[in-house]
Order: sequence, then C-alpha cells, then structure tokens
Amino acid sequence: MLADARMWNGKPDRRLDLFGGKGEVRVWSLLRTAMPPFDCALGCELDAGGSVGVHVQEKCSEIIICIEGTGEACVDDEVTTLGPGVVVALPLGRTLALSNTSSTHPLRYMIVKAVV
Repeated sequence: MLADARMWNGKPDRRLDLFGGKGEVRVWSLLRTAMPPFDCALGCELDAGGSVGVHVQEKCSEIIICIEGTGEACVDDEVTTLGPGVVVALPLGRTLALSNTSSTHPLRYMIVKAVV
C-alpha cells in the first residue's frame, strides 16, 4: 500500500521537467537548519512515468533513499533499480538521472546532501 502524499508536512516546492526530464517532482525540505556536514534533507515525489534529467553533483555528495514505488537511478553509466529501502550513493562530481518506471504510482524518495 502506498503511503499518503502528506507523509511530509507543508507545501512542496513543485519542479516541472527537472534538468530536462519529464513530469513534476514535488520537493519538501525536511531539515529545518543545516547541520554540518549535512546541507539538507529532501523528501521527493516524482510523477508516475516521470523522470529527472542528467545533472552533475557540483556542491554536495548525496545519498538517495527510495521510500516507495519503482524506478531507476543512473549514476554516470551505472543503473540501479529502485524499490523501497534501496540506497544509492552519489559522490561529488558524478552525474545522476532518475526515472519512475511505474505508469500509475509516484516514486517517493529522500535525498540527504553532505558538504565535502
């Protein structure tokens, strides 16, 4: 059973066709203040069939934690299948692209960023 979209409080920042992808990503800021080395923690929800285009991690290293749904994360040329509990490491300077492989359900994930 999919979690309620209100799993993260407040109004999300809505981003359309992020980095040349398709669909909407809703983003909630979960960390109220920076706590070095952590820069931010984000709750994200990607539309069914949506994608986030290829982009470079220029400021922070990240980990992506899949909460629910199915998808793929491509770090440089390495593809990881996303499902609940899957964690993807994204070192500084590497590229990332995400896709939601479901045509009916959103992909929900968290991003935790750390300054190196």
